[in-house]
Amino acid sequence: MESFSSKSLALQAEKKLLSKMAGRSVVHLFIDETSSEVLDELYRVSKEYTHSRPQAQRVIKDLIKVAVKVAVLHRNGSFGPSELDLATRFRQKLRQGAMTALSFGEVDFTFEAAVLASLLTECRDMLLELVQHHLTPKSQGRIRHVFDHFSDPGLLTALYGPGFTQHLGKICDGLRKLLDEGKL
Repeated sequence: MESFSSKSLALQAEKKLLSKMAGRSVVHLFIDETSSEVLDELYRVSKEYTHSRPQAQRVIKDLIKVAVKVAVLHRNGSFGPSELDLATRFRQKLRQGAMTALSFGEVDFTFEAAVLASLLTECRDMLLELVQHHLTPKSQGRIRHVFDHFSDPGLLTALYGPGFTQHLGKICDGLRKLLDEGKL
């Protein structure tokens, strides 16, 4: 007997369509203003660090695609009970990473690239486990690309160095606002 699910087909179409439209106009449908500002600042940091506009655009576009796809999966109830528990732990770990990044940005001489890189790597692994049965290997590669890029100790050290003070301040302001509003 042929197994056909219109719900599954609709979900696949929605993910495909959204991944093709991961531009600035679509981002505002799924991502609030503060998150958008943080993403813009992360783009600027990536661009300055890598000296490559296309590479910076690719990593932010991948981040947006992943965020939108995971949101679509969650909104459509695609995650089972154990996956929802994992999603909660992922959110807590991401929140811990944001609070750590804020602390490093606000308290002089506390920054440790290894600590932040480790938190980001743990987040990557949890997210990969969460979506392993829901997203394609290509999408899972995007997750690796994003987290590996931002957990690079060289990038983190540069971000917390003197040349990126303005960017770090804006990122910390955005993270603080997202944490205060309970969005992160």
